[in-house]
Amino acid sequence: MKNDGNQEDLLTPERRTIDVVPDNERHGTPRSQFTLWFGANMQITAIVDGALAVVFGADALWAIVGLLIGNVVGGAVMALHSAQGPRMGLPQMISSRAQFGVKGAVVPLIMVILMYLGFAATGTVLAGQAVNKMLDIDNPTIGILIFGGLTAFVAITGYRLIHVVGRIATVIGIIGFTYLAIRLFAEYNVGDFVGVVGFDTATFLLAISLGAGWQLTFGPYVADYSRYLPRSTSERTTFWSTFLGSVIGSQWSMTFGALVAAVAGDAFLGNQVGFLGELAGPAVLAFLIYLVIVVGKLTVNVLNAYGGFMSILTTVTAFNGRSQISTAARALYILGFVAVSMLIAIAASADFLNNFKNFVLVLLMVFTPWSAINLIDYYLISKERIDLPALYDPKGRYGSWNVPALSCYALGVVAQIPFLAQKMYTGPITGMLGGADISWIVGIVFTGAIYYPLAKRTNNPPAQMIYPSQTEMVDTRI
Repeated sequence: MKNDGNQEDLLTPERRTIDVVPDNERHGTPRSQFTLWFGANMQITAIVDGALAVVFGADALWAIVGLLIGNVVGGAVMALHSAQGPRMGLPQMISSRAQFGVKGAVVPLIMVILMYLGFAATGTVLAGQAVNKMLDIDNPTIGILIFGGLTAFVAITGYRLIHVVGRIATVIGIIGFTYLAIRLFAEYNVGDFVGVVGFDTATFLLAISLGAGWQLTFGPYVADYSRYLPRSTSERTTFWSTFLGSVIGSQWSMTFGALVAAVAGDAFLGNQVGFLGELAGPAVLAFLIYLVIVVGKLTVNVLNAYGGFMSILTTVTAFNGRSQISTAARALYILGFVAVSMLIAIAASADFLNNFKNFVLVLLMVFTPWSAINLIDYYLISKERIDLPALYDPKGRYGSWNVPALSCYALGVVAQIPFLAQKMYTGPITGMLGGADISWIVGIVFTGAIYYPLAKRTNNPPAQMIYPSQTEMVDTRI
């Protein structure tokens, strides 16, 4: 068998899907996690996310501080999920069967799949605009189709090529966004637009929520990209590599977004991609910036397509008992996912910024209880001891449906409703807080408080980590 890390294997489709990665196929170092997540966050949607805090009323200075707090808090949670990858060798959502049951894990998975589709569609809208600018084409559908084809190709090829794209995005992202920042300060007197609005609790908490929400939505698939690391890889090193890559990359992009929104206002809000091209200057430099946008979006969009495929497969196999599929079936799953995301992108609403803000905050509502349950069980209850073969057996240790965990998850979602600040609904307590949305904090704290004592009494972790035998890990695809 060839080493998965060989350069000559770069374009060979990945063999593994939701099954455990055997030790003889493990490779790489935690440094790969830094470049992947840095590259995935040096991109235009993160810029838009940072701009939202200013768009909805925060001063640029306070927006940047709030975004930093959110990125650090959310990034820590996200990186704790990543640290699970080398020890288990599993995709993230398969491992959550240990908390919710083999079939019960499907409940949060449905929301995960919708998340991937939403982010893939919004990313495809922006990347498609950049492709059209590069080709000087006015038809948005053409750019969307071209970018969707690139996304499908990289996602079908899999893990190795995804990491290569991440490394490329890291390098050109640093160069491209540094240049844009220099141009921004050259074209505008940025200091005149920072520190001009007083501190406002509601908008400051919104900035924290936008940063935290951005990071927490990576949680359901972050271990998908650390699971190939050798089992002996330090969890601490994996944590810090992922954390620093994701937080530095996202904070860089969001800070730039907050400053752009403050100085440019409607010029940026009405045409995010076009504004960055114009900021770049001459046509050749604008072309290069559009290329930076496409590569950055390609990195994270591939993560969405790959994660979406993994989640769909995890859902299906919970009921058919499979743990592997053929390469052809894998390609069809991914092509189907990308096709749906492109259709959504083509039909996307013109009210992009407002819808995107609400989309991110709704995702926070459904993922914070899941993160709390997964991390509390893995680190505090099971103490990193999982029966991996039982994750594929509804009659095994974890059963089909873990009713206590699912009940805590549902209660964790419901508990956030009074604290929501959404376009269509504002909770009664939110009004008392001046419009500040702290629902995600309630989701983590409340879910953890009710789940921990219950899980302590009802969960049945093994005495040590149980791995599949070598005969169970052979390639049985058809």
